[in-house]
Amino acid sequence: MQIVDYLREFNEITMLIRLLLAFLFGGLIGMERGKRGRAAGMRTHILVCLGSAMTVMTGLFAVEMLKINSDPLRIGAQVISGIGFLGVGTILVTGRTHVKGLTTAAGLWTTAAIGLATGIGFYEAAILCTVISVLTIVFLNKFENAVVGKNRNIELYIEINDVDKVNEVVDEICNPKYKITKIDITPARSGIINCLGIEAMIQITKKMDKKQVIKEIAAITEVSFAIESV
Repeated sequence: MQIVDYLREFNEITMLIRLLLAFLFGGLIGMERGKRGRAAGMRTHILVCLGSAMTVMTGLFAVEMLKINSDPLRIGAQVISGIGFLGVGTILVTGRTHVKGLTTAAGLWTTAAIGLATGIGFYEAAILCTVISVLTIVFLNKFENAVVGKNRNIELYIEINDVDKVNEVVDEICNPKYKITKIDITPARSGIINCLGIEAMIQITKKMDKKQVIKEIAAITEVSFAIESV
């Protein structure tokens, strides 16, 4: 109980412990999401968790250390309500399912929390959170790829030169080397008579060369061309 009571105190040591725990909890959740192929992976969850902890501790610092007569959770409530408006500006959706910018959105949100802490004079936690955030963004990308085994999704448009050869092409595309997660038959974008289009989502491992996969599909006899959708 003495250890728990100490951890509930508010000092430099407990600040570091709370930020490290936020780093750990966010990383564990993000790693699980990354294994399931979700857009928001380990780094994104770590930054969101760090930012949340940072915001709450800033409120506690204002009340307990600066003796400001206020609700210590008021700052956190405002940040939580505004995170969607901040993050949406940095998120880019390419094609139908490929999302970019989530880590940037989480980084901006954490930076806002660090700014609040710095502005109120909560220098110690602001420095610690900045260092951990930079390490997360700069150095954890390779670690995440190595541990999670990050798969990549390629969205392709494939045009067939003969509508009667659709089944043969689909059989060729369903190669055991990579996983097909979606196939849609569409009108040919070229407008050529007797041609047909296929929109396919292909999942490949990090060791596979994306350009080589596209070349292999484009080399199928009945395929006029294959391009990555954007």
